[in-house]
Amino acid sequence: MFDLYQPSEEHEEIRAAVRNVVEKKITPFAAEVDADSRYPQEAHDALVETDFFAAHIPEEHGGMGADALAVAIIIEEVARGCASSSLIPAVNKLGSMPVQLGGSEEIKAKYFPSVARGEAGFSYGLSEREAGSDTASMKTRALADGDDWILNGVKTWITNAGVSDYYTVMAVTDPDGARGRNISAFVVEKSDEGFTFGEKERKLGIKGSPTRELLFDNVRLPGDRIIGAPGEGLKIALRTLDHTRVTIAAQAVGIAQGALDYALGYVKERQQFGKNIAENQAIQFMLADMGMKLEAARQLTYTAAAKSERFDDDLTYFGAAAKAFASDAAMEITTDAVQLLGGAGYVVDHPVERMMRDAKITQIYEGTNQIQRMVMGRKLIS
Repeated sequence: MFDLYQPSEEHEEIRAAVRNVVEKKITPFAAEVDADSRYPQEAHDALVETDFFAAHIPEEHGGMGADALAVAIIIEEVARGCASSSLIPAVNKLGSMPVQLGGSEEIKAKYFPSVARGEAGFSYGLSEREAGSDTASMKTRALADGDDWILNGVKTWITNAGVSDYYTVMAVTDPDGARGRNISAFVVEKSDEGFTFGEKERKLGIKGSPTRELLFDNVRLPGDRIIGAPGEGLKIALRTLDHTRVTIAAQAVGIAQGALDYALGYVKERQQFGKNIAENQAIQFMLADMGMKLEAARQLTYTAAAKSERFDDDLTYFGAAAKAFASDAAMEITTDAVQLLGGAGYVVDHPVERMMRDAKITQIYEGTNQIQRMVMGRKLIS
């Protein structure tokens, strides 16, 4: 088990390996992926080739069995070069985490090996247009039909929808039951009859990661597709988010690091009034604040990752805190990076405007930062 704050030598070896892959096979395509709003297939293939596609899958199912900090580092390093690409390992963890937390050994053995081999991705279906922060108000239904379930409804804002082969989907299974305790979780396969996708959303950032609706029209699910027991779905979903908010924090840290790296290189070369602008105290103060916020975000994220790996009782608080702090920091740091480049920061010739656009979503998905503060506040007074 790793130290609460400090990554081990093995973690740093993973970082170096991922950074090498990113620099050679992911970052060179990041601008094109954003401009064309296309899935980053180059990153997908590189991550599969190097076993970073779904490194969290346990060894007994053919995966690396990477711990939570290792996965956070993988996501951080990929996001440093391309935020859209970092959603490949992040969403594979998000989609499969409910199975890992609540699924039977049979359902794990059925789905995990192909994900570990990079043959299939795993997405997560919780939100609906009128059930975002208030997930318990979802309208999607899965009604029992003998040993099977019949699924109807719509899930919204689903990351990598249409690319992934498997989907963890939450649905109401007892419409007359107690609110929040009447929701169950299922695995839906892309090939299931009656399961289709909406049009791709046109987004501000992370344009290389497709976001679409999941449409269910009398989709018949065998009884062995349920994750856990009926009625446990929302509990499993919320436990999942405790762990995967750490991955969004890691993504935010990576985006911020990429922006700071680029801004530093620029101000050391850009000259005004006969000297590099990095020599101006005003610029140094901005850089100091950016670096300070980034390192604070990284340490909080790594601490939350340690707690995720140990299943600490205070993970809910730390997962929310890491996600909120790191994403707010990323938004501030990327905005300052654009400012440091001046007019050059506002054009697509430089990556910081893309990083600023990409950073915004980290304040919104997997629970808005307002929701994170509610979570933290309730934990503090409980």
